[in-house]
Amino acid sequence: MILTNIAKQIVRTMSTFRLALVQLQVNEVKSKNVERAVSYISSAKEHNADIIALPECFNSPYGIQYFPKYAESIPDGETSVALSKAARENSIYVVGGTIPEIEGDKLYNTCCTIWGPDGTLIAKHRKVHLFDIDIPNKITFRESDSLSPGNSLTMFDAKGWKIGIGICYDIRFEEMARIYRNKGCQMLIYPAAFNMTTGPLHWSLLQRSRANDNQLYVACISPARVPSASYVAWGHTQLTNLWGKILYDLEIQENMVVTDIARGFP
Repeated sequence: MILTNIAKQIVRTMSTFRLALVQLQVNEVKSKNVERAVSYISSAKEHNADIIALPECFNSPYGIQYFPKYAESIPDGETSVALSKAARENSIYVVGGTIPEIEGDKLYNTCCTIWGPDGTLIAKHRKVHLFDIDIPNKITFRESDSLSPGNSLTMFDAKGWKIGIGICYDIRFEEMARIYRNKGCQMLIYPAAFNMTTGPLHWSLLQRSRANDNQLYVACISPARVPSASYVAWGHTQLTNLWGKILYDLEIQENMVVTDIARGFP
């Protein structure tokens, strides 16, 4: 099922665009994950989307034990090649979730690749704030045991909008969102994979806070929930407007939403 809210009365101008968010169910077969992501890109274009965003770690299970095995170089790895081709063939901007990236002897949780409608790589964001957490009797996880952090912010222009990129744990740092806003961003996109401990407590709270604090749209794109996975994602891909109102929540199953985004208050 694909959720749509395409307002026919909206005149498509440089102040509006059509956004697709994909909550993908991820398994251990990389080629199948990428294949399904590409199929959603084609489906989004059929709904006349201008930009599509994928979830964190969409081509691999999430976990430090998986990162080295699934890591690729960018832009010549198989996932990058597939996303570039899909962007070009569908003439659409692709915010390519995140994948484990290898460069030299370092691993990164890298978003995004961001691909233009002609298939060119227009930006790449490496997760700045690594997910190191220890909640007694709940969850212990240390991305820094295997990943290196990024050290820069990433923005791109599309359809007359300036969009900033963060990854998962980055959303907890209000200063990062504020810098993006001060640089003129009207939307922030966070591929993210909160878990069953942090998700219920903070997932919606943080999105609404970043949106309302900075008066911009926030999209957080999660993998679908797989209860049997070693790391169970919260799901609930959401889109929040600048008033802090959650416009869409994809719950826990694999799904996609396509909707028009317009500037100004609702």
